[in-house]
Amino acid sequence: MTEAGVYEFIASQKLAVLSTVSRDGTPQSALVGIALTPDRELVFDTLEHSRKAQNLFANQACSFVIGWSGEITVQVEGLARHYGVAEEGAWKAAYFQAWPECREHLNWPGLAYFVVSPTWIRYSDYGQSPPEIFEFTLK
Repeated sequence: MTEAGVYEFIASQKLAVLSTVSRDGTPQSALVGIALTPDRELVFDTLEHSRKAQNLFANQACSFVIGWSGEITVQVEGLARHYGVAEEGAWKAAYFQAWPECREHLNWPGLAYFVVSPTWIRYSDYGQSPPEIFEFTLK
């Protein structure tokens, strides 16, 4: 596997499990719809009052598990930045390209976007023997 191949795999996926940590240290996970930006960042939307948003407002560290079909997964750790609905950028275009139906959510009160810059990525394919593992750290 190559770094480019890992990003191709991520881009082919629509869903991920996002994990955050609450203010009291409790781990919390949620399924989110994702998109990959041209800068290789992950984007998802949620409501500002959701547990995941509240957790990320307090602590921007988070992780994802992406893919679970055929014993291939990608784990991503990173740091999240919050954006409001009025803000624009390549991240928003990437999100709406992956999720065009979510344009209808723009008028939802409290809608928030998070863009996650990966700091560590691990690709695992346990569907072969020996398993293929490819891991790398980003700045």
